[in-house]
Amino acid sequence: MVSGAGRRFGALEVFREISLEVGEREVLVIIGPSGCGKTTLLRCIDGLIPLTAGEIRVEGDRVVTPREGVTMVFQHFGLFPWKTVYQNVAYGLKLAGCSSSEIAEKVPKYINLVGLSGFEDYYPYQVSGGMQQRCGLARALSVEPRVLLMDEPFGAVDAQTREILQFELLRIWDMRPTTMVFVTHAIDEAVLMGDRVMVLKGRPSSVHEIIDVDLPRPRDRATLSMPRFAALRERVWSTLMDDARRAEFEVKR
Repeated sequence: MVSGAGRRFGALEVFREISLEVGEREVLVIIGPSGCGKTTLLRCIDGLIPLTAGEIRVEGDRVVTPREGVTMVFQHFGLFPWKTVYQNVAYGLKLAGCSSSEIAEKVPKYINLVGLSGFEDYYPYQVSGGMQQRCGLARALSVEPRVLLMDEPFGAVDAQTREILQFELLRIWDMRPTTMVFVTHAIDEAVLMGDRVMVLKGRPSSVHEIIDVDLPRPRDRATLSMPRFAALRERVWSTLMDDARRAEFEVKR
């Protein structure tokens, strides 16, 4: 639960008065113009950055530092280049204090879950960007988090790989539903992934609208051709349009 959350960096106020609740096994997607504080808010939820106003609670406990049961997947993979795929996936389990036997049991399971079986001994530089992100996802899932934070997880890969990974994540979520907060700039991705889409607008930003995504699950490629998908996409886009154009003008000025 986020209550009256605000964050500023010196004179720059990034967001203010953000309040929301995320249900168990719900996917909440956060979308908004560049610079509106989406990633900053996600890092506050993870306990990496403190709020300057309000509070965040996970499972009833106030968040002040990173906590057990909450895991983040970063946009730029976050892999150790000197570790193999197996070693990168095992790293989170080692930090969690798992025994060698637990690690030996779980790592192959999650490597297989994300489709990387056969690549255990490869280093990050030897595999594609999509495979690197699969590795990062396996590392996050292996600790079996109750809350999964996704910071533009597919933003660093090409369009084709992004679409493949979107449906892979949907497949994995269907197998193991987890509470998820997902940050993205992509409207199609927001509607495809989310149970609700929270739109941030303004400078400093605040919650402009929370849109229920009433599309059936499980979702697959056929979801993209549904009239309801198109209607929801248009609603999110029209909500964002003015701020997106303003943000583009500010960047180019």
